[in-house]
Amino acid sequence: MRTRRPARHPVPALAALLLAAALALTGCSGAGEDSAGSSAADRGVAAPDADGKAGANEAAPGGAGSGARATAPAKLPTAHIIRTASLTVQVKDVPKALEEARAGTENAGGYVGNETTTRDEEGHERTRVVLRVPAEKYDEVLTELEGAGKLLDRSAKAEDVTDQVVDVESRIKSQRASVARIRELMDQATKLSDVVTLEGELSTRQADLEALLARQETLKDRTSLATITLSLSETPVKKEAKDDDPGFVDALAGGWNAFVTMVRWLAVALGAVLPFAAVAALLALLWLRVVRPRLPRRPRPAPATSALGPLPTARPAPQSPPARTPDEQD
Repeated sequence: MRTRRPARHPVPALAALLLAAALALTGCSGAGEDSAGSSAADRGVAAPDADGKAGANEAAPGGAGSGARATAPAKLPTAHIIRTASLTVQVKDVPKALEEARAGTENAGGYVGNETTTRDEEGHERTRVVLRVPAEKYDEVLTELEGAGKLLDRSAKAEDVTDQVVDVESRIKSQRASVARIRELMDQATKLSDVVTLEGELSTRQADLEALLARQETLKDRTSLATITLSLSETPVKKEAKDDDPGFVDALAGGWNAFVTMVRWLAVALGAVLPFAAVAALLALLWLRVVRPRLPRRPRPAPATSALGPLPTARPAPQSPPARTPDEQD
């Protein structure tokens, strides 16, 4: 007779499996919430840094999620520099080189200022032109102009006027505040004398403000646009050779030139005095020949008299004969 084996119940195993699945799902959901929370926190920390400075929030090596912020570098003040340059270039064709210089200046955003063109006895042209170019295109335009031909001379200058610009801006700000205060006082004034005084003060301060604004515009123009003076010539500039040790011929030539110069000045002086001398001689001749003979002659004075008669006139003393020499006595 067979013994009957008890039946197996799969319920406990199934329950254990379901419990494990539930725990797994719970852990996954918690991890997802933690990750979502940390992502939101990271975004909340990074957002202000992105608004302030781009790229300022970078995590340190080995410390991901530390939230440390990089310090932004200090902003340097803008420098205001006046740049000027002078170039002398020898070219084959001056009009063509001038046209190229104009085109290069206009393409760089500048303009052409004063221009002077001359021609020598042999027909060679020489042009001097002033170019104004933006400061950021200064080096590029200068290099292009130097390559137009043979560079004979170059000089450049840079002047820092940052202090002047800052000073003018500060004074403009103060002057505007002063003008605003005067206007407020004018609105509150009730007496005619006060109004007249405040109007005079207001006109003075407005004039000072306009002068400061004009100076500010001048500095802005000179710093934003560089000045290049370009001289174009078809022939090289000739420089006379100077001899430091003059010789006998040079000394003789110098003395002769000095003598000729002296004679020339004497002739000029004589020519200037001659008309006056002629008039003086003519007047003297008229006095001697015409005027003087017609003048009445003065009578001779009568001899002095006394009660006894006329006084004797003094006679010259007799002169003794000269002494005779021994030879004459013999």
